[in-house]
Amino acid sequence: MRASGVRALLVMPLTLYGTVIGLISLYRTEHAGGFDEKDVALAKEVADYTALCINDARHYTREHTIATTIQRHLLPPWRPSGPTVETASVLVPGDQGAGGWVDILNLPNARTALVVGEVAGEGIHTATTMGQLRTAIHTLAALDVDPDELLARLNDTATRLASERAALPTGDPLRHRPLTASCVYAVYDPIARTCTIARAGHPPPVITHPDGTTEIFDHPSGPPLGSTEGPPFAATTVDVAEGSILALYTISLLPPFPSGHPGKVDSLREVLGDRPERPVQEICDDALYRLRGDNRHTDTILLLARTRVIPADEVAAWHLDHHPSAAGTARARAREQLATWGVDDETAYATEVIVSELVTNAVRYGSPPVRLRIIKHRVLTCEVQDTGALVPRLRHARTVDEGGRGLFICAQLAQTWGVRYTSDGKIVWTEQPLPLQPGRSG
Repeated sequence: MRASGVRALLVMPLTLYGTVIGLISLYRTEHAGGFDEKDVALAKEVADYTALCINDARHYTREHTIATTIQRHLLPPWRPSGPTVETASVLVPGDQGAGGWVDILNLPNARTALVVGEVAGEGIHTATTMGQLRTAIHTLAALDVDPDELLARLNDTATRLASERAALPTGDPLRHRPLTASCVYAVYDPIARTCTIARAGHPPPVITHPDGTTEIFDHPSGPPLGSTEGPPFAATTVDVAEGSILALYTISLLPPFPSGHPGKVDSLREVLGDRPERPVQEICDDALYRLRGDNRHTDTILLLARTRVIPADEVAAWHLDHHPSAAGTARARAREQLATWGVDDETAYATEVIVSELVTNAVRYGSPPVRLRIIKHRVLTCEVQDTGALVPRLRHARTVDEGGRGLFICAQLAQTWGVRYTSDGKIVWTEQPLPLQPGRSG
């Protein structure tokens, strides 16, 4: 200080609520003169304002840390790729984010659901709202709801949460924050080789074909979640070839136009089409590093899924007569197919009982035609389809009852069961674990 010629020093404490959190030191050299009362008053104003800014920054940092911690714990641990999809994803929390999420859900009948969503806003409340919406999606997916119906029910949940927020006391700052969110929900069927997608205010997915060509899945989108007006949600089904890559993302991944346009998908298509045979995790990381620009306010999410198919020799289907003898026919065909697959005797016996009971229910209470399908996948799936709308109900039959035990028996023998509606009827399905074969690992 002496070497620099300092002749005057003004030290001002950074005080907040009676506590000194720092100091400001101001120096003047011999040529600048000393400090007067105006300088002291100005320095005090600067110190007070600086202390307030530091305090706000500390509060923001603390809340942002808590919000991202909540978000991290609400999101699932990453699941390895399954037999029908090879998946990879990145989720980079934004400076004002913590409302984004990504999910990969195993559905009955060997299908996979891919989900990406984002709640607008920041802070702890945004992270908890994300957790509420994600829980609702899991519940609806467990009921095997179609993608468009799932988003409609999810929108009802978001609207209810928004009304609860609007009913908060007037002094609560959360009351004045609108609740909106976006979501895309896609279901991939490896047997039909189709993908059904529905959107709620979310950017359209990109599909990369095995030959490297890309296309935007730009079907009509519904309104953002939490909206009370707008068109209904719509689902669109497209054929997907084996080895295709489905890309679901948030808009913050895309680089902006110089004019301020929110982003362009062409840059993402270019990355995805560049050597698409690479591992999807490598493509995912490449897209993040090449595309993500200075827009770091919201969460950046990218989910990639390379499609696989179930071999034809692992699926068996039969059309059955709408007659009481159909149960015996179904048992015989199931027994023969399971023997061909080398399924163990215990699982085969349980499957015969399940097939017999489900087909009997379809013949008695359903409508023709009746169709049986067995899938040897990560689990053994049995499906019985008919065109009736009556849903079977599990009953704990009494000892004096002559009927009513069928579905109860199926529930005891199977790991899980359920009913899925189709455009022309319903499918009652069960899943059983498959014992590991010698030489195979989990």
